[in-house]
Amino acid sequence: MPDLRSGIPKSKRVNNILENPAVLVPTRRRGSGRGKGSKAAVLKSPPLSPVDPGHPSTRPRSVGRGRGRGWKAMNQDKNAELFGTGIGARVHAGFDPEMREVAAIPAELAVERSAKQLAAAEGEGSTNPLPERVKLGNSPAYKLERKLGKGGFGQVYVGRRVTGGSGRTGPNAVEVALKFEHRNSKGCSYGPPFEWQVYSTLNGCYGIPLVHYKGRQGDYYILVMDMLGPSLWDVWNSNNQMLSEEMVSCIAVEAISILQQLHFKGFVHGDVKPENFLLGQPGSSDAKKLYLVDLGLASRWRDSSSGQHVDYDQKPDVFRGTVRYASVHAHLGRTGSRRDDLESLAYTLIFLLRGKLPWQGIVGENKGFLVCRKKMGTSAEMLCCLCPPPFRQFLERVTNMKFDEEPDYSKLIALFEGSIGPNPVSLPVRIDGALKVGQKRGRLLVDLEDGAQPRKRVRLGTPASQWISVYSSRVPMKQRYHFNVMDSRLYQHAEKGKEDGLYISCIASSGNLWAVVMDAVTVFTSQVYELSPVFLRKEWIMEQWDKNYYITSFAGACNGSAFVVMSKGTAYTQQSYKVSDVFPFKWINKKWKDGFSVTSMSTAGSRWGVVMSRNAGYSDQVVELDFLYPSEGIHRRWENGYRITSTAATADQTAIILSTSKRKLQDVTQETLRTSAFPSTHVKVPLLMQLPFQQSFNCRTTWINGRIICTSHPSVMGEQHLEVREMKGETQLTGWLFSEEKISEKKCRKLQYIQMICLQKYRVD
Repeated sequence: MPDLRSGIPKSKRVNNILENPAVLVPTRRRGSGRGKGSKAAVLKSPPLSPVDPGHPSTRPRSVGRGRGRGWKAMNQDKNAELFGTGIGARVHAGFDPEMREVAAIPAELAVERSAKQLAAAEGEGSTNPLPERVKLGNSPAYKLERKLGKGGFGQVYVGRRVTGGSGRTGPNAVEVALKFEHRNSKGCSYGPPFEWQVYSTLNGCYGIPLVHYKGRQGDYYILVMDMLGPSLWDVWNSNNQMLSEEMVSCIAVEAISILQQLHFKGFVHGDVKPENFLLGQPGSSDAKKLYLVDLGLASRWRDSSSGQHVDYDQKPDVFRGTVRYASVHAHLGRTGSRRDDLESLAYTLIFLLRGKLPWQGIVGENKGFLVCRKKMGTSAEMLCCLCPPPFRQFLERVTNMKFDEEPDYSKLIALFEGSIGPNPVSLPVRIDGALKVGQKRGRLLVDLEDGAQPRKRVRLGTPASQWISVYSSRVPMKQRYHFNVMDSRLYQHAEKGKEDGLYISCIASSGNLWAVVMDAVTVFTSQVYELSPVFLRKEWIMEQWDKNYYITSFAGACNGSAFVVMSKGTAYTQQSYKVSDVFPFKWINKKWKDGFSVTSMSTAGSRWGVVMSRNAGYSDQVVELDFLYPSEGIHRRWENGYRITSTAATADQTAIILSTSKRKLQDVTQETLRTSAFPSTHVKVPLLMQLPFQQSFNCRTTWINGRIICTSHPSVMGEQHLEVREMKGETQLTGWLFSEEKISEKKCRKLQYIQMICLQKYRVD
């Protein structure tokens, strides 16, 4: 992260596919284990082979998924040199004296060298020298001069017109910015960079500098564009690393206007930060005008053919952007949308105003993960405690936006009206954009209260824990629950369940106590289980594999122990598992390609255990990974036909696996319930017929009028037991007599039973 004390920015743009993804703790332990029919452990996750940047997913995806091909990786130590490598490039000259907020920047920051010297000293790993002169089609000839910056894909130089020319901007300008990108670079996929497509669509868009010529010369794709002035990072650094409220408010209004026009064209920028906002050339009429540059990470939020919003997706090993300013959704690998640009803008504004963000200074291999967790755990009130109210309100609005929600740009602009002076001429940054999108000075203030109910805040910044229970509709059956179970009583309950024709379908742990769910209707014919002080003990598992048992459920406790259930009767033909200090998405991704599916997973402390099986009956699987319960992602997956099949959580993250079945089955209704304790008083067995729900407290019995009764039996050990059973005629429970009218099978539709359960504890540092 940038070290502000040195005055040199070191913020890093991370590669699109990382060996140590930004959202994951990188150091991994290799698990051990092998499936039946395997000769050796199949748990090591090899490094990923190069991926076509245009298709990062391991599965087919449409062009309009919002990923783009312009992903970037920046040299952390060279980031200070990057000033507008996307479309515009900075020049170093004195500022307009009217700009009272900006101190002068030295006229020259780099010594001019010849093009060959620069290419040899600072080339992008290519032996091909940069051309000394550039001429693209009908363009004038330009001679390379000083270098302006270097990004993940390209490098930018000053190009001086060899003959003729007039003015400082436009196709006839004496000096232009030349961006070079080698044909074998990561941004080029057997053709021009994806960035070129963005330029073709956006050229002339408000706030985006013009590209005058583009073409290929030798081994390089070259863009010829307008020269620009200093970046906002330069301005901030030259003003004692802090800007006034009025200037940052002007930046906010103009930046929102630029993003609105960019979004209107169907694109999101993907890397909003101070370095990518540039002012016009000092001394020119556009010296106070703001520009947004560097479209290498731009992607479509709207499909160009259908005009619809791109589909939601999440790939936890894909990160796009700059760690310091990236949205939480970008850290988590979610498809980019308009909300991400605005969240990055919020962090940019707070940085310019306060001079520092709470996650600066985090170092180490797991920096991306820790930064994301810190962002998630920092409430708007905490982050903006030293900022005027509009900045907190802006952050709250953008961080609570849905994936495909259209921002209300007018209301966002209006938040900053009170901080901007009445005289446009004296403003430190022009806000022409607000006028351009139909807002009149003096009438920016709109009614911010629309009468709607306030949204639930997704980032409260407080530690908590919760049980996540998943319920699926099933035909009537008997189901039994045990929770707060001590180690010594696990086997007793399992054996008693066997006697009653019940098999363990799910197990979870809270602290060092256990919760067990047992079903009467399963495919299992036999079960074995082990409580071991070792999380997924290899020797015992392999021994049971040789006997045709497969892992069907397991859970880990805080002390590192695990209870593993292995069953016969499944359709599995091979199984593999992995134990890791990080959610092993890369390993899962690789096994998906090999025909495996996630069939169970759990955690022990901070360690993850994932079991994958062949012939699990799933046609497709996706993962939702978040620091909190990923409500929006789950609902979007449900809408697309996915159903939750595995859950697990550590103190930091929650992972939800959702699957689609190979067979066309009747739609399975699924619900989730989140409670602060095991849901003993929230057992959900609702009939789809909407039968009335009643509760009797004196006998600790909960029932539904019909055929289902749940009983709760507290024991002297603090353990509790719940049971769901069918009622036929009169049944006596705990000394109470209930008469229930028998309901015909036609009227008694599917009920909902607990399918899986896990405990999530999330904390804030």
